Amino acid sequence: MNNNSITASMLYNYVKCPHRVAMDIFGDPKERDQINPFVQLLWDRGYSFEEDVIKRLEIPFLNLRIESNDKREQLTVEAMADGKNLIYGGRIQADNLLGEPDLIRKQNNGYVAGDIKSGAGLEGISEENDGKPKERYAVQLAFYTDILERKGFAKERTPFIWDIHGQEVLYDLGTSRGPRTPTSMWQDYQSSLSDVQLIASGKNKTIPALTSECKLCHWRTACLKQIEKLNDLTLIPELGRSRRDKLCNYVADVQSLANANLSSIIQGSKTAIPGVGADMLRKFQVRAQLQTKRAARPLLLDHIEFPSQELELFFDVETDPMREICYLHGFVERRGGDIGTEKYVPFFADKTTQDAEKEAFAKALGYICEKHPSAIYFYSKYERTIWRGLSKRYPDVATEADIEKLFTSPVAVDLYYDIVKLKTEWPTRDLSIKTLASFLGFKWRDKEPSGASSIEWYNRWVETGDLQTKRRILDYNEDDCVAMRVLTDALRNIVLSS
Repeated sequence: MNNNSITASMLYNYVKCPHRVAMDIFGDPKERDQINPFVQLLWDRGYSFEEDVIKRLEIPFLNLRIESNDKREQLTVEAMADGKNLIYGGRIQADNLLGEPDLIRKQNNGYVAGDIKSGAGLEGISEENDGKPKERYAVQLAFYTDILERKGFAKERTPFIWDIHGQEVLYDLGTSRGPRTPTSMWQDYQSSLSDVQLIASGKNKTIPALTSECKLCHWRTACLKQIEKLNDLTLIPELGRSRRDKLCNYVADVQSLANANLSSIIQGSKTAIPGVGADMLRKFQVRAQLQTKRAARPLLLDHIEFPSQELELFFDVETDPMREICYLHGFVERRGGDIGTEKYVPFFADKTTQDAEKEAFAKALGYICEKHPSAIYFYSKYERTIWRGLSKRYPDVATEADIEKLFTSPVAVDLYYDIVKLKTEWPTRDLSIKTLASFLGFKWRDKEPSGASSIEWYNRWVETGDLQTKRRILDYNEDDCVAMRVLTDALRNIVLSS
């Protein structure tokens, strides 16, 4: 590959993090972290899924995957010139754009590109929403379409995804991504391509930002060092890259925001910063002040009313989204606020079948009913979302109304949305349960605890049946539940700020 080439993966990475593109080109390879095992799992599953799709393909196609890169490019062009109906593993290049779409298909006297994805072709699908194209998929497909157009083989801009559900999802690049984003996917691609070309040429300098995408990136350690050195504004929870780029015209870093006189920026309920209201800006300043204050403690902004139940249940689920299974429902129960009474109660699906998933769900729900009345604590809406989905698959276990009643009960407490997000501020870089419980002194038994890691462990357990790996999953889940108890006790003891 020409070192000056722009590739689809650059566009994909740009959507997630522009600085990732710069680091991949200009970063010191010695500073790269090892590939995260979960990322490797995603790659392996992607390759495996693609192979399975191709093996099951019942229509004739030209397979170029086994050819060398130079030969693939030549054969791809020749195949399109000859009018082949479907090409797998092709390679196309125009100017400095180099693409390797999984599929190139003849359509209406021209060609369209397609990719095989081991994920859903759309995002945001619900009963009320049909979903929308994924931006990271759209820029890749538009990139391939651009090359086909430049080479004179494309007649329309309607590439496609073959997704994990066996669906062909059309990406009409002339349509907008949604009501809040009036520009078309094609226009967004052109803007992204221009930015990537400027980054690759060294004309556009990027700086890192601390986001959720960082956790699995191989530049995490190197970028975090720079972010900390800069005292970058993205160290503030929920501020993010986009708001950072707007705020930096007024305040340079966390310390500057902590010390800033905001009266010149705030205008009533609004500010001079687009997309950042007065209340939001004041909240970010409080967080900056907490981060820059020595030995700062969390702030309580409003009174918290906890359920007055003798029995408390701290609840956490584990899922494998790629297998679409909820395989573990974990509870730590406690009586009378006495840590000595704590007991971990897991319900684990020992097989990856629907029957095993259903049985674990039924036992977990039966356990909650058996322990009624009790207070139920969880962190964020994830458990509720997962149990809603389970009720749709297994309505004979619980109806959607049953699940709504459970999670909207006065004794059901979402620690994140009901309390942490609404009524507290913390001197931390994010508001995850792991960050807050760690701040409070709690330690997970595993050195690298994360939901992504648990998915990789579960995959290893499925493949090997290794009981130590299963124990690692259970310990991790138990620690997550105990972390919620640690947080709950701390929230009870925070003094209301004046």
